[in-house]
Amino acid sequence: MAETPPAMIGPNAILQMVPVLDQLGGLKLRTEILARAGVFELPSGDEMIPEGPAARLHQEVRRTLPDMAPALAWAAGRATADYILEHRIPARAQWLLKRLPAPMAAWVLARSIRNHAWTFAGSGQFHLVSKYCFEIEDNPVVRGEVADHPLCDWHAAVFARLFQVLVHPDFVCEEVECTALNGRACRFELRRLDGRPKQRRV
Repeated sequence: MAETPPAMIGPNAILQMVPVLDQLGGLKLRTEILARAGVFELPSGDEMIPEGPAARLHQEVRRTLPDMAPALAWAAGRATADYILEHRIPARAQWLLKRLPAPMAAWVLARSIRNHAWTFAGSGQFHLVSKYCFEIEDNPVVRGEVADHPLCDWHAAVFARLFQVLVHPDFVCEEVECTALNGRACRFELRRLDGRPKQRRV
């Protein structure tokens, strides 16, 4: 019987964490954490990678640096979004999104995120609840973990940065439910920081 191929995820789940670790503790810290996560060779960035090593890296960062892990994951997520903006979303599409009314731009971006969920959700199941709310069931990046706070800062940072650049700079993203907190899914909600209704940009 043929083996089931491993679930895949985008290489930025690993690649954007590496410079964050380098900035914090140099090559020594990066090498130690990657080795404990079982990552002995960095992906090329040209193709999808098995989700297991990426998930282990994020989990190892949380184990090794529990106090700093949220900020590190957020920095890596922001860098991932910047990579997407530079290399994956055509400049013409970005130009158009920035000129649409914010609610319409949010719908277009949310659907695009759903259509490319396989790049960041791996074997998890992505659900577009609304243009401002996403869920990932069985999120592999936190699978099996137990915590007293939400853990998916990398995903939240990616969503926040994309909305800030393409919809409105006031957007923030909060993980309001996490499977590490015995949640049914990892649930992300986007909102304007100032709490105003999500109206057309000025």
